[in-house]
Amino acid sequence: MDYCRIAADVVLGKDVQIHGFVNLYGCRIGDGTRLGAFVEVQKGAVIGRRCKISSHSFICEGVEIEDHVFVGHGVMFTNTILPKAVNPAGTLQSEADWELVKTRVEQGSSIGSGSVILCGITIGRNAVIGAGAVVTRSVPANEIWVGNPARFLRKVSS
Repeated sequence: MDYCRIAADVVLGKDVQIHGFVNLYGCRIGDGTRLGAFVEVQKGAVIGRRCKISSHSFICEGVEIEDHVFVGHGVMFTNTILPKAVNPAGTLQSEADWELVKTRVEQGSSIGSGSVILCGITIGRNAVIGAGAVVTRSVPANEIWVGNPARFLRKVSS
């Protein structure tokens, strides 16, 4: 765990694998999950058991990832609808100045590398998000979505 920053308030399950340059604070990581290099998981985020979070991914506050989820390289989650640097008074925003919008990724889903997941959606159980997709709305279970904006491609075959 060279060069990792893991805050004292992080809850790590058994056998969590953490590669170098990972930044974790105020989050919960389930048993047997693997975090690649250069991953950041913010406070209040939850990652389930036996997930794989690939390098350079960003999991922000308000994101809940259930068990057995794959997150490809460089996946970015968002957690607010209208981000701003300053509040109406012109000072830098604080936590009181923005609204957290939650996102859920259900069990067994896979999110391809380079995808962007906008907040306020659910990615259904066993869904697949193609590499580079920009997911702007909820994805039903057992469906494959691709593109920008992401759209239905086909059902997941058994």
